[in-house]
Amino acid sequence: MSSHAMMRMIFLVVFLGWLMIWVMLPTKLYKNTWKPKLDSKLNSTYFAAQGTNLLVFSFPMMFIAAFGCAYLHFQKKSRASNSKSSGAVAFLKRPVLVMAPLGIVSALDLIFSAMFIALMIWSLANYLYVSFGHLHMDGDGEKIWQAKIRSVSLTLGYIGNICWAFLFFPVTRASSLLPLVGLTSESSIKYHIWLGHVSNILFVAHAIGFIIYWAMTDQMAEMIEWSKTYVSNVAGVIAIVIAIPMWVTSLPRFRRKMFEVFFYTHHLYLLYMVFYVLHVGDAHFCMILPGIFLFLIDRFLRFLQSGHRARLLSARVLPCGVVELNFSKAPGLYYNPTSVLFVNVPRISKLQWHPFTIASNCNMEQDKLSVIIKNGGSWSQKLYQEISSSNLDHLEISTEGPYGPHSDHFLRHESLVLVCGGSGITPFISIIREIIFQSQKPDFKVPRVVMICAFKNSADLAMLDLLLPISGTPAQISQLQFQIEAYITREKDQPNADTQKPLQTIWFKPSLLDSPISATLGPNSWLWLGAVVSSSFIMFLLLLGIVTRYYVYPIDHNTGKIYHFSYRALWDMFLVCACIFLVSSLVFFWRKKQNAMEMNQIQNTEVPTPTTTSGSWFCGADRELESLPHQSLVQATKVHFGSRPDLKKILFDLKESDIGVLACGPRKMRHEVAKICASGLAENLHFESISFTL
Repeated sequence: MSSHAMMRMIFLVVFLGWLMIWVMLPTKLYKNTWKPKLDSKLNSTYFAAQGTNLLVFSFPMMFIAAFGCAYLHFQKKSRASNSKSSGAVAFLKRPVLVMAPLGIVSALDLIFSAMFIALMIWSLANYLYVSFGHLHMDGDGEKIWQAKIRSVSLTLGYIGNICWAFLFFPVTRASSLLPLVGLTSESSIKYHIWLGHVSNILFVAHAIGFIIYWAMTDQMAEMIEWSKTYVSNVAGVIAIVIAIPMWVTSLPRFRRKMFEVFFYTHHLYLLYMVFYVLHVGDAHFCMILPGIFLFLIDRFLRFLQSGHRARLLSARVLPCGVVELNFSKAPGLYYNPTSVLFVNVPRISKLQWHPFTIASNCNMEQDKLSVIIKNGGSWSQKLYQEISSSNLDHLEISTEGPYGPHSDHFLRHESLVLVCGGSGITPFISIIREIIFQSQKPDFKVPRVVMICAFKNSADLAMLDLLLPISGTPAQISQLQFQIEAYITREKDQPNADTQKPLQTIWFKPSLLDSPISATLGPNSWLWLGAVVSSSFIMFLLLLGIVTRYYVYPIDHNTGKIYHFSYRALWDMFLVCACIFLVSSLVFFWRKKQNAMEMNQIQNTEVPTPTTTSGSWFCGADRELESLPHQSLVQATKVHFGSRPDLKKILFDLKESDIGVLACGPRKMRHEVAKICASGLAENLHFESISFTL
């Protein structure tokens, strides 16, 4: 067994052990036998009642997260190993269900969902069985059915806490946990959405249940009680009041129509987390600590990275409302195709961050990074107008990322079909550039590529000009098996080439305050991230032990009745934040200093003049910068006016044994492609959707 396989086996055993603890948690065996024994050995004067939960709930996932970073750093990047590992996961990623509320559901989604639903049902049944068997009566006048309502309400809160144990893993962009199972933060956003809906339903039911119970037993004053020795009811009320607007604004219909309201409201999660922890207490906080801990590390590192302005070199403005931003990047920054960069333009909005697929290829363009932005919403519309209509010579932009897949798994297919609509072409630009680069290797088997593009208007054909970088494209592109089928859905006739507006290139002046985009923690980001995770967690444990032993214990003596219940949770949150901020800042600024010393930054003293080029996608059109790669690309393109692609016929007519089908664009189109691949009529089709939405 190789060292990589052995490490994966260790991670799997630790993860299964962690899941087993969650399975056993609501049972009598854990409550009456395991927990007392663990508490007697682990709940020392250094950790009080948190010792057991820190070991059995926090340590396993932090172990996987820290050593998973080291594993990803040392993992070989050979195409063979990547193809093999991703090929095993690819079978589980095949769509098996396409539904409007859930989107495209793969076998992997069903497995995760079924396991989690089974865990919740199991926990609910066992919690109720144990609590009903030893029903606690709160007062002499309380009736049994009232006590059962209280017990059910409390159980719903426990089940919601299970959701929170998983809630933050999918939205932690720089985390080793997702790549270890072949996922990215973009592809797993739906898990966060599902968990968020389920947890909010449970917590609302939990709150309503207690309100009903308090109303029936004449204890409504309990709603505003902040107990010194037990959970704070008023903190829970505040938490649910914060959660409800976050939940309502995140519903699909509300989010699509009023995105900015959703965006700003969702940032209340910080207050929500604080009052939630104050409500559940320090012991339960340690049960859900790994997800929150890793998310805070990622969030703070993103904050540090976003504090530096990216050096914007140029912009290519297309007449169809698309702009390509070209940044300077550090030569050591490596990212895979379909990676994502988050962009903030303070001139438009100081708070809004938007994700865009990276179009450039780090192998072909070692000192440049490009993203393509379609004029679709209010933010992108303002950006397009700023660049195209004003005489800007400099634009301040902050970035976070890149984030993306850990491997270029699409290269393992014999043939590739890229189905896109409108701006959905952007992820495929990086894939095509990667294939062009890999084709120069003598031992690389070039897959046949068929791109099916659907555009509303002929002006959108200008986006095909972005398939190739401004410079550096090898002339051997004509040797690729490349075919583009472009469909113009709203125009029946080919327009006059003379009426087409030119593509404009705008160059920006450099600023001493700007710097090339680089990895957050340098070229060895995974290794340094593992150091941050392990060091900050160990520091947290040491400081928590010192505070508990030499400050809390002399007051409370582990009775839990003298030192304030909420103060313990405040100490936990403070120490978590302090350790993360201290360690992350030290590593980030030290690595930044080292990168500055190692990297020879290129200073541009002369700014090229703006240039324009005409489109190449109509008969008789002239191009000022004619080249063999562009000629080959135009020759491989066939434009269909006034029609839509017959996707079922196109896909079923492909005869290769292994065909990767990637879809990006409107939801209806992605769902149609997914249904075709999931129908079982063509076993050679392997589907993958690229999207931030369901």
